[in-house]
Amino acid sequence: MSQQTIRILLVDDHDMLRIGLRTILNKSPEIEVIGEANSVSTAIEATQSLHPDMVLMDILLPDGKGYEACRAIKSQSKDIKVIMLTAMADWEFVSESLQAEADGFILKEISSENLISSIKQVAKGVTYLDPAITPDVISIIREKPGESPKERLALLAKQERRVLALVAEGKTNKEIAVDMGLSDKTVKNYFSNTLDKLKLNRRSQAAVFFVRHTS
Repeated sequence: MSQQTIRILLVDDHDMLRIGLRTILNKSPEIEVIGEANSVSTAIEATQSLHPDMVLMDILLPDGKGYEACRAIKSQSKDIKVIMLTAMADWEFVSESLQAEADGFILKEISSENLISSIKQVAKGVTYLDPAITPDVISIIREKPGESPKERLALLAKQERRVLALVAEGKTNKEIAVDMGLSDKTVKNYFSNTLDKLKLNRRSQAAVFFVRHTS
């Protein structure tokens, strides 16, 4: 994001929770809450009218699921970051959120400090998964029957595997380029090839796949 201030749209159907989130976030000089919504439909409408940098989205909404709104928002603009917010680390919620191209997944029990930190990380391009989500819950990558994950990993060239390892550490392409002494474009090409070989679509999926199958 080019702006110094992260402009956020809050989406939750509970007034008190939105008030609490707004109070916490507005304490950070780098974050500005520019609007609120309480449903899937109003979230999509508010995103179109306000053009936020980021949407902090509850999953359970009166007219549907937050990841449905995330999918619609991402179809309109890939530049808008979306963090899913939920009280439950349900595997289906995590899976659907990642498939909807969410940039983060956090639990409502997160501390104020970690909430602000996670928002700043996502704003920099890092996919954030709440540490409280157990390995069993985040192991939701759907694998093609009869195809071994190790066989897929074996298809990666040395540099592609190195890029993937750094992605799993939460590093951005720019940070990876510096670490490996490569150009941003080269890193982007390596990672694009990696996604193709692993048959994955999202950075977050690749990170979870690597952690799961190399640990």
